[in-house]
Amino acid sequence: MTLNCAIIDDEPLSVEMMSEYVEKTPFLSLSGSYNSAVQAIKALRENPVDLLFLDIQMPELSGLEFAKILPKRTKIIFTTAFPQYAIDGYEVEALGYILKPVSYDAFLKVAKRAHDWFVQSEKAKTYAEDRFIFVKSDYKLVRIDLDDILFVEGLKDYVRIYTENGDKTMSLMNIKTLEDFLPKPEFLRSHRSYIVHMNKVRCLDRLRLIIGENFIPVSESYKDTILAYFDKHTIC
Repeated sequence: MTLNCAIIDDEPLSVEMMSEYVEKTPFLSLSGSYNSAVQAIKALRENPVDLLFLDIQMPELSGLEFAKILPKRTKIIFTTAFPQYAIDGYEVEALGYILKPVSYDAFLKVAKRAHDWFVQSEKAKTYAEDRFIFVKSDYKLVRIDLDDILFVEGLKDYVRIYTENGDKTMSLMNIKTLEDFLPKPEFLRSHRSYIVHMNKVRCLDRLRLIIGENFIPVSESYKDTILAYFDKHTIC
């Protein structure tokens, strides 16, 4: 997968250097470069890119302000000389940030992470559309329909997938890996060790989700997400 990208930085030398980095990175293709966010507004709204390398401190319109008006499909990697801006980047769901002066090693590491995110996102979209996944179990690839899943239990380096027909399929996989590929909010993490198919929940009872005869705990870390889901679907 090749990602179309753009660069915005008010320092011409930074733009030149970042352009060279993009050109020698095989999975990136440069669509445009700009010396201000204002200059880039029309171009990037009419022709969104996959990935934007965006400086934060710029005159007229900062990178953080500009990030809020970009199309959602455009993901951002911030470039900045100030590490304190890293926290602000999470508010606009940036995929990462690079501290200036930018070395190619640092650039490549963050760009590769972004590429992996796009690849994973495409796979997740495929699973959501096709409504089934294959998982390795023993020496077999086992098909599991998403509509049949009740919940998933994490067991250290394994997951156990419970389905409506009573099957319990074990697979050597981290629960976070499976969570990333299951469509949200249909599937939500309720606990460090559990992912729940919310369409199968018949009751919330004192921070326990009841699915069939199973009681799935809701931990403090995931309570807000679960309660928000119920609030959205509750008639008061």
